Amino acid sequence: MNASTKRLLLRSVATVLVILLFLPSAVAQAEQVTVRLDGQAVFRVGEVGKLDAAVRVRQIERRMNRLLENPEAIAPPRIEPTNANNTDRVITIAGVPVVTVTETDAQDNLTTVSVLATQWSQAIDTALKRASERRLSPGGRFIAEVQASIETAFGRLIESAIVIIPRALAALLVIGLFWAIATFVRWLMRIIFRRIVEDLTIENLIKQVAYYAVWILGFIVALDAFGFDPQAVATGLGLTSLALGFALKDILSNFISGLLILVLRPFELGDQIIVGETEGNVERIDLRATQLRTYDGRVVLVPNAEVFTSRIINNTAAPIRRGSVALFIGYDSDLQKAIGVIQKAAQATNGVLEEPAPSVRVQELGQDDIIIEARFWTDSRRSDFVATSSQVRQAIVAALKEAEIGLPDPDVRILVPRHSERWRSALAWKPSSIKPNRMDRNKPSP
Repeated sequence: MNASTKRLLLRSVATVLVILLFLPSAVAQAEQVTVRLDGQAVFRVGEVGKLDAAVRVRQIERRMNRLLENPEAIAPPRIEPTNANNTDRVITIAGVPVVTVTETDAQDNLTTVSVLATQWSQAIDTALKRASERRLSPGGRFIAEVQASIETAFGRLIESAIVIIPRALAALLVIGLFWAIATFVRWLMRIIFRRIVEDLTIENLIKQVAYYAVWILGFIVALDAFGFDPQAVATGLGLTSLALGFALKDILSNFISGLLILVLRPFELGDQIIVGETEGNVERIDLRATQLRTYDGRVVLVPNAEVFTSRIINNTAAPIRRGSVALFIGYDSDLQKAIGVIQKAAQATNGVLEEPAPSVRVQELGQDDIIIEARFWTDSRRSDFVATSSQVRQAIVAALKEAEIGLPDPDVRILVPRHSERWRSALAWKPSSIKPNRMDRNKPSP
């Protein structure tokens, strides 16, 4: 299992946790829940209308526990019709309604309402008699309550484990199966499209869409295997879209940006681009981030949202690229001869294209020398571009030396005074312009 698959599995687990946190209504509920008294199972009930099965169980258990507060007053259960619906039956004890047996309960148990009401009343009567006997002994009520709490907790734990563990194993098996299918589909796509499609970016787009489509299908099947209702999940996502939007804003933004990058294709796999302060070779375009390898061998993952909204410089969008070399020529050199020598040296360099031909231009007239720029065209790949630029510089220096064209001497420095007019007046001064003083008048001139 590679790193990308591990990351995808972690994302799937994180998504399930998010759904569990934000969508409690979508969690699979057991179709029927066991009613327990002193930890012993009495019967099982399901949901009726909008009343959840677990809530219904808590109501029935609470009513039976209230009856046990006065064990001497417990009477045999009675089955009576309800006022609202003549088909339903209500089981009462000493005038207290314990549970209503509905047509839905009868259908769930594959019997009639009357038969089911009789079965439940007998089970309630047996459970109450057993619980009453435990509480009538000295100190029996306290011991019975403690023991009942422990037995009920463990009984529900075992019941939940029996329901959840098989579903969890089934969900894991489904995820493993669809992981194998997704891996196979990606491998098959790579084999097929490598022979049909020459564009690596299109191949990458098709592979990723197919790969994640299989994963999404597998995730939905795994949810159903675990007991989630996919429709309830979709409804919960709609109800909590604002909260999930804030929580998953960056993830969704990177995902959509990744799709747009793969569709619009501002760059392709293998291109050398500059995104912000990062420059490198495009190795992968995932749906979350774009992987660049810098020229010093480091791997940089740039989020797709940042890539999509940033200014991108694609150095290899065109097969050729223009380079330039600046050099300095003294004013005492033959300028036309120097330009010809430089142009021939650049043209003869290995890697420089004949068309467009190299050109040499006078870029600037400096105070000490002339700045000349030699332009040439070469392959746009950085390795070729840098190597060719270096070879052009070497060729120009060698050609200028061979032509005996002087290059600037780094040991020569020309000092320019700050106030040049004062220096000019000082240099124009002559000793005869000074009048002799009285003491010097009688001295003979030298």
